[in-house]
Amino acid sequence: MISEMSGAVGDLGTFIPIVLTLTLVSNLDLSTTLIFTSLYNISTGLLFGLPMPVQPMKSIAAVAVSESPHLTPSQIAAAGLSTAATLLLLGATGLMSFFYRFIPLPVVRGVQLSQGLSFAFSAIKYIRYNQDFVASKSTATTPRPWLGLDGLLIAISAVLFLVLTTGSGDYSSTDIEDETNNIPLTRSRLRLHKRLRLLSAIPAALIVFLLGLLLCFVRDPTIFKDLKFGPSKIKVLNITWEDWKIGFLRAAIPQIPLSVLNSVIAVCKLSGDLFPDREELSATKVSISVGVMNFAGCWFGAMPVCHGAGGLAGQYRFGARSGMAVVFLGAGKLVIGLVFGNSFVRILSEFPIGILGVLLLFAGIELAMASRDMNTKEESFVMLVCAAVSLTGSSAALGFGCGIVLFLLLKLRNMECCGSGFGFSKWKSSSSTDDTNALIP
Repeated sequence: MISEMSGAVGDLGTFIPIVLTLTLVSNLDLSTTLIFTSLYNISTGLLFGLPMPVQPMKSIAAVAVSESPHLTPSQIAAAGLSTAATLLLLGATGLMSFFYRFIPLPVVRGVQLSQGLSFAFSAIKYIRYNQDFVASKSTATTPRPWLGLDGLLIAISAVLFLVLTTGSGDYSSTDIEDETNNIPLTRSRLRLHKRLRLLSAIPAALIVFLLGLLLCFVRDPTIFKDLKFGPSKIKVLNITWEDWKIGFLRAAIPQIPLSVLNSVIAVCKLSGDLFPDREELSATKVSISVGVMNFAGCWFGAMPVCHGAGGLAGQYRFGARSGMAVVFLGAGKLVIGLVFGNSFVRILSEFPIGILGVLLLFAGIELAMASRDMNTKEESFVMLVCAAVSLTGSSAALGFGCGIVLFLLLKLRNMECCGSGFGFSKWKSSSSTDDTNALIP
């Protein structure tokens, strides 16, 4: 249970900065968002039985706070509903499962690698530089000082603590391998196993998060005076035709391909990688889940959300192994939303950004490491080109398109033409293996 609670905070390095920025810049109703996302967490945790994350739709959030004029809550909701309708349609018609079956695995790995590295790059910026989420989309400003309650020393200490307690995140698999291969445990190896088990039992991410929460009140004790009890009044948004047009054109269009790739396809594939002994998540169910969540909450001003591969990797990295992790997280959000309401933004605004960067760093690296199973140079080539285009173009859809074209060109190159007669020919694969081995099963 303790490891599940520790894993529950594994994706907060992404959740908190985006929610805080939308609240301060776009007047997002924090209380409504916390209440609805808590219900999403609890329901998806019970439905899927896995630590299924509920994360902000990042592209919509980026457009809402970085472009001028900023999107209004109604326009943000319109963008979320448009994206949700698309995913709901793809899931209900079975098209999402069709895409999932036939998208090449190296392309999916490229998307995962780019998203993981993007998280890691942002995390390093959070750690090294002071951030101004209100003035811009969290770009670096001045170097972070070594000392202080949000200094480099605290962030680096948190990194060292997490590495010492969690290692590379694969201790349990080492134990299983030793048992499977019947490796005898010598006295020194037995002591090592006991020490590693003791360290892995420490809820490291939860301790780091609670430290950050404690530092909020130490940094500014006046927070206590600004807290108000009770949730805000939930009301239905008035979404005009102009809101629908702006929300769809400016925010939904760049969000839809990212949601399809990272929130559905990458999540399903990653679930099979992290939990090989369980049935892989259904692309249809995940797609419908994203649609239903947003149709339930966006009308009331809740932040548009999706399932993210980075959140799943982060929660797994810090000990989450079942749906109870996100159930615990949902229960915590529900209490905060009902008790503190919108005044909780006062606490979030003082949360040490360096500590959020540490949590985000481990989540990003865990997601990027999912790409380590590319066994051939051809697969690695496609994956790396896809990731490079995604990172430099800031578009997972662009990287995905380039990856698909590159994959097809390489397959075409490996086919030979057997001509006969007057130039009529047929194509056949030069490989003895079925090309479908390169696709997602």
